Amino acid sequence: MTEYERSRTMPALPEHVFDQAAEVDQMDAWLPQNLHVDAGDPPAVSVHEDRTEQDVSALLRARPEQLRLEWGTREQGDYTGWLQVAGLDEGTSEVTVHLSFFEGAHDPGEQAVHTALDRSLQRLEEQVRLRVDNAAG
Repeated sequence: MTEYERSRTMPALPEHVFDQAAEVDQMDAWLPQNLHVDAGDPPAVSVHEDRTEQDVSALLRARPEQLRLEWGTREQGDYTGWLQVAGLDEGTSEVTVHLSFFEGAHDPGEQAVHTALDRSLQRLEEQVRLRVDNAAG
């Protein structure tokens, strides 16, 4: 098993960050660009990976009381992950994403995963800013 984790501080309340991250219909805006989630019948979702052109059955659970998302493949058991939002100082949050790959064949490698997670967290921050700015304006 291989595990990866990345974090990013965001200038927004933790509830705002979590609400944006948990919005299934808007996940394509911040997930790695080659992954697409179809809500299906939550917690059951389908994940399409452009690299393999495959749709994979997965589970996605939002735990709003914990500001946490958890996911994983259903039938194959290839990977799991979670996203946790924590409040820091007033008006700031830290978002941590953790991935676990159970088979080496599904692990894209450390550099690829770190790059994808860093870019995803950056895009999530941009989406949160847009949401907060639109709500304020």
